[in-house]
Amino acid sequence: MFRLKRPFKKQNNSVIPGFGLSMGITITMLSFIVLIPLFSVFLILTDYSFSEFWKVVTDKQTVAAYRVSLSCSAIAAVINVVFGTLLAWVLTRYKFPLRRVLDGLIELPFALPTAVAGIALTTLYSEDGWIGR
Repeated sequence: MFRLKRPFKKQNNSVIPGFGLSMGITITMLSFIVLIPLFSVFLILTDYSFSEFWKVVTDKQTVAAYRVSLSCSAIAAVINVVFGTLLAWVLTRYKFPLRRVLDGLIELPFALPTAVAGIALTTLYSEDGWIGR
């Protein structure tokens, strides 16, 4: 005679399961790594006037650092485009011995965490390392 209605059950029609959790973790990590340090820089800048800020930004050594950084980045980008395209062409067109090993070496920096690579490079270039001697 009297029926209890079932409460509305939300259907999970998401194309990507776990999207909410993944997005939450991504935003949290982005906050810790990028947004919080960037906010702290802007917070420190509030102590300086615009003229003091402009004096630091346009300082001779600062401009030289900008120039070196941007020119090295541009040169590296051009070299990477040329040799990366050439290497991609060779890896996709031709079969040769140790091709899979070369392909694995190319993918290695993407598989290693940045911290592990940094520790490894620091160890290599230290005074007792293979390259730093």
